[in-house]
Amino acid sequence: MSSKISFLISLFFILHLLAADSVTGHKIGIYEIKKGNFSVKVTNYGATIISVLLPDKNGKIGDVVLGYDTIKEYKNDTSYFGAALGRVANRIGGAQFTLNGTHYKLVANEGVNMLHGGLKGFSKVVWKVSKYVQDGPSPYITLTYHSADGEEGFPGDVVVSVTYALKDHYNLSVVFKAKALNKATPINLSHHPYWNIGGHNSGDVLSQVVQIFASHITPLDTQHIPTGIISSVKNTPYDFLKPRKVRSRIDKIQNGYDINYALDSTKKMKHVAIVYDKKSGRVMDIKATAPGVQFYTANWVINTKGKGGYVYQPHSALCLETQGFPDAVNHPNFPSTIVTPGKSYVHSVLYTFSIKKY
Repeated sequence: MSSKISFLISLFFILHLLAADSVTGHKIGIYEIKKGNFSVKVTNYGATIISVLLPDKNGKIGDVVLGYDTIKEYKNDTSYFGAALGRVANRIGGAQFTLNGTHYKLVANEGVNMLHGGLKGFSKVVWKVSKYVQDGPSPYITLTYHSADGEEGFPGDVVVSVTYALKDHYNLSVVFKAKALNKATPINLSHHPYWNIGGHNSGDVLSQVVQIFASHITPLDTQHIPTGIISSVKNTPYDFLKPRKVRSRIDKIQNGYDINYALDSTKKMKHVAIVYDKKSGRVMDIKATAPGVQFYTANWVINTKGKGGYVYQPHSALCLETQGFPDAVNHPNFPSTIVTPGKSYVHSVLYTFSIKKY
């Protein structure tokens, strides 16, 4: 009798795991958009970018994002390689907030805090492929997801989409859209590509040159939650207003960079950052509509086996995650991330790649 019960329990868990892949009724696949020698591959598991291929100054094609060879590895990933982030990217202190007089307790997944939407954030769900044009003059893919009321503790139903598109010459456009259907809710969508424009297997990014168009940061407490202060980068290691190598002052930051910058521009589409790798000649220029950007130097990527068996180490990439400010729901002085029914949320990002041969 006990063996029969054990069998039934095992069967239940197997069926549960199988159902988890098709809980939204959509199969997991890999999709490429391509324009000449510029291509991007994504999977609808987590709306994840799994490769970005483009030439260097010698015409050699290289993959400039960290990642894995199999979907199974993405499912087991804890670094959010290439993934879409939501319902709220970054951290919410204490995994809780109060909105319109109601207190919401969320699913904590980093100690007592919530990170990137909880245990089942948008990086861990299967998205629907709504539209897909592989090549031609305007290749793109649009992925959609319905986040239910109460998912990870958040109020209200939300429909979201992300469109990855290749525009003009070596331009990657990423557009996040969302609508709150029946309740006000925080929405802060972003994504988490780990960029190494020298090539994903080229070593660390410490010699790459970075410029960030932000003169202020949001300092953190010991749990990596913003204190609520917005402080100047002047005379600190966080000052990247002028181009400088990542390594120039990283030794003055414990572990490495991992902080939100408040972007200076008040334009709708604003300059975020420029990254330059001298060896490959590649340049990445980022513009976005979000008010902030998280600069992270892959501090906790340790002995991670990636594409082609290459082992990634700390500082093997950098992330520039455009976003609303972390923990904005608990800091009234931060730009609001609350979206009410009838209002649309849009967050656009444009990556422009070029070559600098000198």
